[in-house]
Amino acid sequence: MFRTRDGETVDPVPYLVVTALAFLGCFSVLPVYLLSVGVDRPAAVGAAGVVFVGLATAAYYRMVWTARPALRGEVPPERRLRRVLYAALVVVAVLVGLTVALAAR
Repeated sequence: MFRTRDGETVDPVPYLVVTALAFLGCFSVLPVYLLSVGVDRPAAVGAAGVVFVGLATAAYYRMVWTARPALRGEVPPERRLRRVLYAALVVVAVLVGLTVALAAR
C-alpha cells in the first residue's frame, strides 16, 4: 500500500494503471514520432523516458501524495462522461497538432 503525506494508506491500483498507460503511450508513440522528425534513436528513447518519468511523478503527486481517502465517494456519471470527453478532445488535439507539425516540415 502507498501512503499519503499524512500517513493514510491509499489503494495503489489506480496509480499503477495510470502509470502503465503513460508508459505505453510514451514508448509506443513518442520515439516513432521523434525518429520520423529526424532525432536519433537514443535521444528519442531518452525523451520518451523523460516524459514518462514526468507523467509518473505527476500521477504519484495527484493520486497518492495529496490524496484524501476520507473524501472518496461516487462520482456522478455525467461528470465521468465529461472527463472522458475532455480527455478524448485533448488527445485528438495533440495528435492533430503533431500531424500538422510533421506535415509542415
